Amino acid sequence: RQIEDIVTRMQDDKTGGVPIRTVKSFLSKIPSVVTGSDIVQWLMKNLSIEDPGEAIHLGSLIAAQGYVFPISDHVLTLKDDGTFYRFQAPYFWPSNCWEPENTDYAIYLCKRTMQNKARLELADYEAENLARLQRAFARKWEFIFMQAEAQVKIDRKKDKTERKILDSQERAFWDVHRPVPGCVNTTEMDIRKCRRMKNPQKVKKSVYGVTEESQPQSPVHVPSQPVRKTTKEDFRKQITFLNMQIERHCLKMSKVAESLIAYTEQYVEYDPFITPAEPSNPWISDDAALWDIEMSKEPSQQRVKRWGFSMDEVLKDPVGRDQFLRFLESEFSSENLR
Repeated sequence: RQIEDIVTRMQDDKTGGVPIRTVKSFLSKIPSVVTGSDIVQWLMKNLSIEDPGEAIHLGSLIAAQGYVFPISDHVLTLKDDGTFYRFQAPYFWPSNCWEPENTDYAIYLCKRTMQNKARLELADYEAENLARLQRAFARKWEFIFMQAEAQVKIDRKKDKTERKILDSQERAFWDVHRPVPGCVNTTEMDIRKCRRMKNPQKVKKSVYGVTEESQPQSPVHVPSQPVRKTTKEDFRKQITFLNMQIERHCLKMSKVAESLIAYTEQYVEYDPFITPAEPSNPWISDDAALWDIEMSKEPSQQRVKRWGFSMDEVLKDPVGRDQFLRFLESEFSSENLR
């Protein structure tokens, strides 16, 4: 909230905020921008900061949370120069407890590819993320594409200047939640903080056994509270909690369901309960073609296709194992299978 108060004061013209202006560049205008040096000067003046380095550090912390962002860079940091920055819309502020899903990110990246503009071109890491998401959501990619298409149509109806600002604010939002490789993700919760939130009554302990007596004493005498010793019951509770965390499933149910559906779709043609066997089972029909195929030395196309699923499928099938052994013998490495 303190950061948001500072950002609100920065944008308030009545109380001497940072000058927000539209800058003319070659054949275009850059609306609603401020410079990094203006932000640093404002922080030093209004927050009584004497050291420029401290002001830059504070500004970088504000930028890392996405409240202020550079208009032409994915790395959210503040520089004390003429680099142009823009303020984030309150709708995208982290205080709104955003936890965007990967489907939202896929829609956003897909939408970027549909707009033929240089400023909306995907960076290398974004293109890799898009390819990874496309593989992960192969079954629902048509839905994602349609959602992106619908959003592009809505965006085209907006004013050009407004659209330019909204595009940059949306990009900055995803730079916070899906940062550039190598940058810190400020939205991730520290595991130690999670533990403290789950166990608020847990007594603080020093790693190296430093007691409270080693700290400088206050001139005002305050009776110290006795430190409660850790009991067997505390250890039992901690062991129970850790066992529950170990047994906890890390995957979401939606991801598990997607994996099961993908597995079922892959093996559906090999399940005789769902797909009739071709050729038919000779035990329930008069067709003996299946036995003829089994007697032949050449494996069927369907069988070879199944070998392509994994190495386990090859080694589980006696014919596949023989074929693989024959291949290893030709490469003088058959001892690896024996």
